[in-house]
Amino acid sequence: MASSTAATASGSRPRAWSWLRRHLFATPLDGALTLAALALIGAIGAPALRWLVLDAYWLGATPDACPDRSAACWPFIWARFDQFMYGLYPATERWRVNLGIGLGLVLAVPLFLHGSRDRFVAALLFFAGCVLIGWLLLLGGHFGLPVVATGQWGGFFLTIVTAVFVFSTSLPLGILLALGRQSSLPLLRFLCTGWIELWRSVPALVVLFVAIIMFPLFMPAGLEIDKLLRALIALTILMSSYLAEAVRGALLSLPRGQYEAGAALGLGYWQRTMLVVLPQALPVALPQITSNFISLFKETTVLLVIGLFDLLGMVQTAASDPAWMGRGVSATGYCFAALFFWAFCFGLSRYGHRVEKRMSAHRADTRF
Repeated sequence: MASSTAATASGSRPRAWSWLRRHLFATPLDGALTLAALALIGAIGAPALRWLVLDAYWLGATPDACPDRSAACWPFIWARFDQFMYGLYPATERWRVNLGIGLGLVLAVPLFLHGSRDRFVAALLFFAGCVLIGWLLLLGGHFGLPVVATGQWGGFFLTIVTAVFVFSTSLPLGILLALGRQSSLPLLRFLCTGWIELWRSVPALVVLFVAIIMFPLFMPAGLEIDKLLRALIALTILMSSYLAEAVRGALLSLPRGQYEAGAALGLGYWQRTMLVVLPQALPVALPQITSNFISLFKETTVLLVIGLFDLLGMVQTAASDPAWMGRGVSATGYCFAALFFWAFCFGLSRYGHRVEKRMSAHRADTRF
């Protein structure tokens, strides 16, 4: 038994050393770069670890728990955690947010099941359900629920609402724009191309300012559209233009024979598109779609400039409280926001990678 254990240990050491030589020390230049990278990680990582963990304050939920404001102050996070999650949503009504997110997750289950069929219907139900949840439950004013104005929405809750709404509306609109840009009708192709190129060339902040400041000037007197809804529509226009180009590139990658095969079977345009073209094009566009969705999830922070406070906005607002004022407190809040966004974006990236592998395997099995 002892000899086998020793043999295993001696066998693992050569394998580990072989892996290190092959990946990190294959050439003198590789070895020098590896050592330089390790030195840089040590120079940056050691002070960061000491500031975030070793010298940080962990216990308590009041400003007195952090006497030294130059170190990380995690009691600031515990004290303002509800604000970071819900914004200014009334504490007595936050059960509506929890219930709405739970219902949204239930509606999303059929979209993520491996063997689920008819995902188009499931996607329609998800979008319609999210709209009803936002209007009836989160906004209120129905069934005895008090109205909670969108100006009180904030924190990570607002980030989720923005990302789900914009992605759910921009993806189908982007697909339609991509199909229009590939259309054989010159006028339709010209209009879709001009629309895409216009909005892709305009910064997001400019579009938001136009939607918030200039758009009401052209509306009839007495007609007011909610500020959050205007911001969501503006982000939907931008994101649909980005997604349209991702889908168009995937459409161009399909062999012409796929279109001709659909026509030879007697399928009409929409039948060919829905049954032959899009099922092959969307898996090709999926990496770019995932990347755009991750960018959208992060760029919800631009809502801060128009007075809507998402997670980052709530962190900035809380850090400006005189009771918590300090360099270490604000830095701790920003680190918390960065870790929060990183965790969700990394999870989305990994899930997108799994879907890509599954779709690639399915395409390989069905290729003829």
